[in-house]
Amino acid sequence: TIPTNCVIESNRDMERLLMTLLELFQLLKKHLKLVVVLPIACALIMGVVSLVGMRNTYTASTSMYILAKTDSADGAAANYSDLSASQMLSNDIATLLDSDSVKLGAAKKLGLENLDDYKTSVTSESTTRVITLSVTGTDAEETAKVANAMADSVSQVAQNVDAAKSINVIDKAKAPEAPSGPKRMLYVAVAFLAGLFAAVAIVVLADMLNTRVRSAEEAEELLGLPVVGRI
Repeated sequence: TIPTNCVIESNRDMERLLMTLLELFQLLKKHLKLVVVLPIACALIMGVVSLVGMRNTYTASTSMYILAKTDSADGAAANYSDLSASQMLSNDIATLLDSDSVKLGAAKKLGLENLDDYKTSVTSESTTRVITLSVTGTDAEETAKVANAMADSVSQVAQNVDAAKSINVIDKAKAPEAPSGPKRMLYVAVAFLAGLFAAVAIVVLADMLNTRVRSAEEAEELLGLPVVGRI
């Protein structure tokens, strides 16, 4: 059985919590203008910044199949037939795709100095030697060209370092029709929540710093005496 004093104490804690929440609600209601205006202002500012200051980005992807050194001409694997070896090989090629040799080779093919304006990511499954290269940039056509150039470059580098027999492109990258970023709605939502949190914090902090007695109820609570008259 639960002791009676524990139940009473639990009820008191619940009452204190409810009173605290009620006081907070009343406090926010008193400063409703700030609580409403600040989040909306933050959201609007972020919306303008994301539209004006953030350029659209596009992501183009190409998939490749790794032909191991010990594979026969018809693609049947010998020493690389097990899954762990295939995964290791995929990891090696993924590392090569992020190397300066591959990026500089692709940049040279496209007549660029470097690929610093593009972000790359490589994904691979543990049960296959198919890897996917994704390239993100601010121009849809150029992004697709960079992805395809990197696919060609990594095949040459892999053969030069004797990492794989060849890397065959399954699907060439195509220019994306729609931008992949930035996620403006997400930024606006985060800005709205941040503004709401800031408004609540300002209201609570201002109330804590305000030590004036503002009502008869506060006077009774502070002094422990009943109010018998007002001037």
